[in-house]
Parts: sequence; C-alpha cells; structure tokens
Amino acid sequence: MSVVATDAQAVHGAGVQRLLDSYRAIPPTATVRLRKPTSNLFRAREEIAAEGLDTSGLTGVIAVDPAARTADVSGMCTYEDLVAATLPYGLSPLVVPQLKTITLGGAVTGLGIESASFRNGLPHESVLELDILTGAGELVTATRTVHPDLFHAFPNSYGTLGYSVRLRIELEPVQPFVALRHLRFHSLEEMVATMDRIVETRGYQGVPVHYLDGVVFSAQESYLCLGFQTDTAGPVSDYTGLDIYYRSIQHADGERHDRLTTADYLWRWDTDWFWCSRAFGAQHPVVRRLWPRRYRRSSFYWKLIGYDRRFGIADRIEKRNGRPPRERVVQDVEVPLANCTAFLNWFLDNVPVEPIWLCPLRLRDHGARWPLYPLRSGHTYVNIGFWSSVPAGPTPGHTNRLIERKVSELDGHKSLYSESFYSADEFDALYGGETYRSVKKTYDPNSRLLDLYAKAVQNQ
Repeated sequence: MSVVATDAQAVHGAGVQRLLDSYRAIPPTATVRLRKPTSNLFRAREEIAAEGLDTSGLTGVIAVDPAARTADVSGMCTYEDLVAATLPYGLSPLVVPQLKTITLGGAVTGLGIESASFRNGLPHESVLELDILTGAGELVTATRTVHPDLFHAFPNSYGTLGYSVRLRIELEPVQPFVALRHLRFHSLEEMVATMDRIVETRGYQGVPVHYLDGVVFSAQESYLCLGFQTDTAGPVSDYTGLDIYYRSIQHADGERHDRLTTADYLWRWDTDWFWCSRAFGAQHPVVRRLWPRRYRRSSFYWKLIGYDRRFGIADRIEKRNGRPPRERVVQDVEVPLANCTAFLNWFLDNVPVEPIWLCPLRLRDHGARWPLYPLRSGHTYVNIGFWSSVPAGPTPGHTNRLIERKVSELDGHKSLYSESFYSADEFDALYGGETYRSVKKTYDPNSRLLDLYAKAVQNQ
C-alpha cells in the first residue's frame, strides 16, 4: 500500500491546477517557459518573465509504496527530498544524481548519472509512467505503451516537448552503510581494464559491487572507487565537515578503505561540488573552519556562480591581473569504454583541467530506444566529467569545439546541460533529428515551447 505524506495528494493536485492556470495566462504568441529561480544548467539562460509556468506546488513526494518499491513524485521534487522520503523504508531511487538540488524531472528530461549507472542505467530508465504538460497545454500520461513516442523522446528533450508534472519511478532496497575501496592505478590502461571487468562481472574479487566511479588526477594517478552495501555497523567518515571527500581517495599505492552511511555516500560529492568548491576558497583549512557547514553544498556555490555571471567578477580579476580571459569548460561526455583511454590521453595532453570524474554506465533496458540520446544497448560507456576553465583560444568556444570533435570521432555523445557549438546538421545527427521533429509536431504543434537546438546551442 502506498504511504502518502499528509495532504501530499491534495498539495499536488493544487499545484497541478496552478500550473495549468499559469499556462493559460501566458499570451498565445509568447514562448512558454518555467518560472524557476534556480537551475543546474551551465548554459546561459534568458531572464524568465513573471508569466512563466508556476511550478511552486510541484516540489514534493506524493507517495512511497514500499511493497511495490515505487514512488510517485512531483516533477520539481529535488533528489534531496526524494531520498529523505525513501531511505526510511530502506529504499532508494535506482540512480541518484550527485547534487542535492537536481530535480527528478530535470534528471529525466535532461539526463542524470551516478555510480549505480553501470548496473541501473540512467534515471529515465526507472520511470514507469509520467504526467507531462505538453506544449499544446494538455496533461498527458505517458508510458512505454501509452503515448510511447513522447515517453521515449522525453529524455534529453530539456523541456522542449513538455514538462514533467508527476513521475512514478522504481525503487531498490539499500543497506544502511556503504563500504568503500579506493583502488589506485599508475596507468590509465590498467584502470580502464579493471573498470571493464567490474562492469562485466558486477563484482570485484568475488564480491558484488553496488557502486562504481573513479577519479583521474593525472595519467600516472587514477582511482576506481568501489562501493559495497552493508548492514554491518561500525565507524563512519564524515565529509560534510573539515575533511574533503575527493582528497580522501588519494593514497600512495594499493587500496584504501572507508565507510559512509548510505545517505552520506549518496551526497558525498555535494559538499564540495565534487572539487569545484576550491574555486571559492572553501577548501583552504582556515576558510573551511569559518565557512558555515550549512553553506557547504552545491546549491550555495551555484549562488556564487550566479553573482559571478551577473557582475563578471572572475573576468574582472583576470583583467586586473593582466591575464587573458578564460573559456569555461564545464562538460560531461559519454565515450564507449573501448575508447575511454584514448579520450583521456588526448584530454590530458590538450586540456589543462584536473581532476576528471569517471562513471561507467550501461543502458538497463535492452529493448528500449531513447532517440534523443541514442546510446547503444549492450555496450559500456564511460561518463567523463570535467568542470573548470582554460585560457581562451583564438575563437569563442575553441576548446569546447575541440572536445566536441574528439567525442564524435570516438563515437561518443555529449550532455547538453552546458554550452554546445554544433552546427544544425551535426546536432540533428547526434540528438534525434527527424524523430524529435515528429514528436514535437504532435505534442507542440504551435511551437509554444523552444526548439531543442535553439535552447541547447543558440541559448535562446
């Protein structure tokens, strides 16, 4: 039986009504957008007019069904709130993206990934059904068999086919703790080969592995981080205080052991936004002691980024110090595991950014086709994440364009949450092309929502 939070269904119903009312209040010639104060996108966003869609009532967990291992969730619910609702039942979403304020709807329409993705795929693969407000202003319930064209084209559409209002997702049982083994490698080839064996066997040295990701500091120093669910009590580490998680991974040789509560494991990257908190001085020992714990989280760093964008603080500092402007290189790419070493070697030789995050993935549903992000079923990919800036090149987006070409050359794909520089033809070939336009015509016939290319590349 579903466990419904107090008045959650009524709150959701009222939120849906406000959403529909706000849609109807938007002039028919205006582009429909979310009225949303925050975003986890690293693309430029136009200022949203006050008449945007009102999603303020769509932020909660509607119900958790421990027996069926499902949850009904509003589209704007954050994973922080979702996990808080499911963990008391010993359950978790199949994939929990790294940052607390990523929303379930955002992870499905924009893709998400984490260290369970080598066995559970991507967040949209655990969706059983979802209610979508289409560009035509209709509320449509889509499943694999009802409106299947919309259901399968929705992932990676970034709100250009509609907005998720409610999602029913699968959950999986989890233990209270995660035991960690951080394996050090002195060559990228050995590290990738070990990753391949773990993904294929779902284990390491005869023990099932539940979570797997990695970090590359250099060609001679890389790590795989293996997580094992356990109910065995014992001392646990805390990386929400003075200690920094990614620094705890590093060691001279062999392997290092650690243990976290499951909740702290799921949010291990949020406290320091992986390693990006160093850009704000938050990793300096003195600053860290003075930095309030409640502000050691990705959502606060996002606010600082917002101030930088608004006032051009970083660019002014570079100019004042006589240095050239910098190009932001904030990207996640998926490269076939067979080409992972080649990409890493190229990247380390050409892009002065470190560390680099690695997260292997395999699509969970071998029979499904997700046309807007067409990874091949039965194949292992590695998500490679790098988030920093480099000296600006001779043309705008110079380094990002080099990365796009190399990813395509190696049969990979790039996520669209950040800047993209593809031509329209290149974009069509990579992200659904005719299939996208067909679904767009059906569910947004009057083009009330932005076009995907216009949004992802032209920053409209």
